[in-house]
Amino acid sequence: MSFFNPFEKLKNSLAKTKDTIVNKIAQVVTRRKIDDDLLDEIEQILIEADVGVRATMRLIEAIKSRARERRLSEGDEVMALLKEEISDILSKEDEQISLETAHKPVVWLIVGVNGVGKTTTIGKLANYFATNGKKVMIGACDTFRAAAIEQVAIWAERSGVDIIRSDNGADPAAVAFDAASAARARGCDILLVDTAGRLHTKSNLMEELSKIKRVVQKAVPDSPIYSKLILDGTTGQNALSQVKVFTEAVGCDGLVITKLDGTAKGGVIIAIAEELGVPVDFVGVGEGIDDLQRFDSKQFAEALFAS
Repeated sequence: MSFFNPFEKLKNSLAKTKDTIVNKIAQVVTRRKIDDDLLDEIEQILIEADVGVRATMRLIEAIKSRARERRLSEGDEVMALLKEEISDILSKEDEQISLETAHKPVVWLIVGVNGVGKTTTIGKLANYFATNGKKVMIGACDTFRAAAIEQVAIWAERSGVDIIRSDNGADPAAVAFDAASAARARGCDILLVDTAGRLHTKSNLMEELSKIKRVVQKAVPDSPIYSKLILDGTTGQNALSQVKVFTEAVGCDGLVITKLDGTAKGGVIIAIAEELGVPVDFVGVGEGIDDLQRFDSKQFAEALFAS
């Protein structure tokens, strides 16, 4: 297979996660019977792999009931049951992204804590939508971090998309208003609004995020506005609290999980699906501009269990 095959890329990026979940379980089920001891071991592996308590309990119960229904007794048969149930849990995460709207642009507020790869992700999203024939604009509203504006401007240039920017220290809401107005005037399909990384514990920064959203609504009152949260795949269970806090502040209409290729904690996607039901829109599978893939639950489960 070609190195650029997207499925191979996804499979390779999940190698560490596969080691902590699938390979560990495959080792313990070999030449064993399905019994309480085996299920306890599987439960421990899943919890240690950031799958989360609720999703883990669901998986264990599903293995028990399906094994009973199908009269399965051999440990090796657990793997197929596990794959089936993980695929079921993840199917909640599938969502069709539509940019079809009577009132352009669709606005994505890109939010997240510091260091998750927000600016890089915006560049990759811009490239993805532009490659798919959409007219894209970036609003550089992270006016706090030195070099953030320059960084996002480089990505805009690489992706061949428009950017609205201001000076460091400018009012982020004012830049957002200008960007939304310009995106509407130029007939853009999508506006990606970069926001300053914030600690999800800082309420004043959260309030500023709400202000950006209100201002954008004034500029494009009929446009759909979505809050998209960028999560670092290496954070594991911390990701759940981030989703909850950002949802309270500005809503959370979808996730982009970055750095999957560098983490053994990709199991957190299963926890998010089971506990929060927030759709995963994209996953980051590498450093390159094209290394952002639409999330597909069946493909994810296939890649996780592929030999």
